[in-house]
Amino acid sequence: MSAPIAASSSTPLERDAQNLHAHDRRIAPGEIAIGVIVGRTSEFFDFFVYAIASVLVFPSLVFPFVDPLTGTLYSFGLFSLAFLARPLGSALFMWVDRNYGKGVKLTIALFLLGGSTMSMAFIPSYEQVGMFAVWLLALLRVGQGVALGGAWDGLPSLLSLNAPQNQRGWYAMIPQLGAPLGLIVAAGLFAFFLSTLSTQDFLSWGWRYPFFVAFAINVVALFARLRLVATPEFQELFESRELQPAPFFETVREEGRTIVLGAFAPLASFALFHLVTVFPLSWVILNTGEAAERFLVIEIIGAVICVLSMIASGLIADRVGRRAVLGVSAVLIGAYSGFAPQLLGAGGFGETVYMIAGFVLLGLAFGQSSGAVNSSFSSQRRYTGAATTANLSWLIGAGFAPLVALALASHFGLWSVGAYLLSGAICTLAALGINKEWAQRNEKGEPALA
Repeated sequence: MSAPIAASSSTPLERDAQNLHAHDRRIAPGEIAIGVIVGRTSEFFDFFVYAIASVLVFPSLVFPFVDPLTGTLYSFGLFSLAFLARPLGSALFMWVDRNYGKGVKLTIALFLLGGSTMSMAFIPSYEQVGMFAVWLLALLRVGQGVALGGAWDGLPSLLSLNAPQNQRGWYAMIPQLGAPLGLIVAAGLFAFFLSTLSTQDFLSWGWRYPFFVAFAINVVALFARLRLVATPEFQELFESRELQPAPFFETVREEGRTIVLGAFAPLASFALFHLVTVFPLSWVILNTGEAAERFLVIEIIGAVICVLSMIASGLIADRVGRRAVLGVSAVLIGAYSGFAPQLLGAGGFGETVYMIAGFVLLGLAFGQSSGAVNSSFSSQRRYTGAATTANLSWLIGAGFAPLVALALASHFGLWSVGAYLLSGAICTLAALGINKEWAQRNEKGEPALA
């Protein structure tokens, strides 16, 4: 029996959003794409604000009782908590979804996300409150993870289902643009404050401002999403169970093979994701004495290149297929892993080459990594299956990547980071090779949902 579609308590909110924004009560795929990009950008902005602060701020603010390397490793340990909490958030907010509707679910989840991020701006230092600062930061990081799990809204699925059949790769790429766009905004804010404030002022109060911005961005994202949740297309898909949450344990029992393969299929891109964003910033700051704002500018340039590479991935995938793009990009990432990490120790030019090449490959791979096997889910379990797969993918591929990479590089050298990245590429190729069913169905033009 189907779960309740939506409780009446959320209907006025969703109907008002629709009446305010939808033209003739219909929204075109292009408008859906804008809403999806805004939503994903807000999520990744919150993500990168914390990630950058975990390198530049928290080691000295929260972990001054250890050396800088250990403090950064501790910060990355807390960084991983959000990925562990995401499945809990998904389970909790799917219950809210079934009982109160997506409007209520998204409102609570995005206010929790923005509130958790903004609250980090008020964290006292270890010198002021001792270990309470560590526990408070950990609690807020868990809050971010729970909220990110609850922020899963099925909008990329709606976008994919409304995409023209010959543009599946293009529309699969669109939600992924939120990652580099979020990085550009977050890195830009930190670079601005670093370049205009003294070190003392930045560590005292300047670093807190990007966390305040997160709340405002999440409010904008909330209204953009509510507008789309209220559309007839979304409601029709929800009623047909395409976007209706199914019981979690039933989904795992019936669709476990697809969930596991879907989690490993994008592993190369997810591992590379943190190895060109979070990890290199920590390595450069700890080992070179280079100005942080200079490296953040390199990351901003790399993120712009990543956007262009993602756009290219969508165009290429519509010609040769998403599976081919994922497979070839995994091979290229494997080749990149053999020499690129050592460039981080080769001075400014080497760092730039590492970052630019990495972002090009990230755009190609990450642009097509979303929902790589979701068309293999049965329609009634696709929504829950896609959310579960996404959570598992991020946990396995990215959740511990900065921590593992920095620990390996510090103890064994940068070559070990390449070996770690190579393992992700091998997992991607293995998952794509095993999942023959997905390959066949994707070639027939069935929707690959994100």
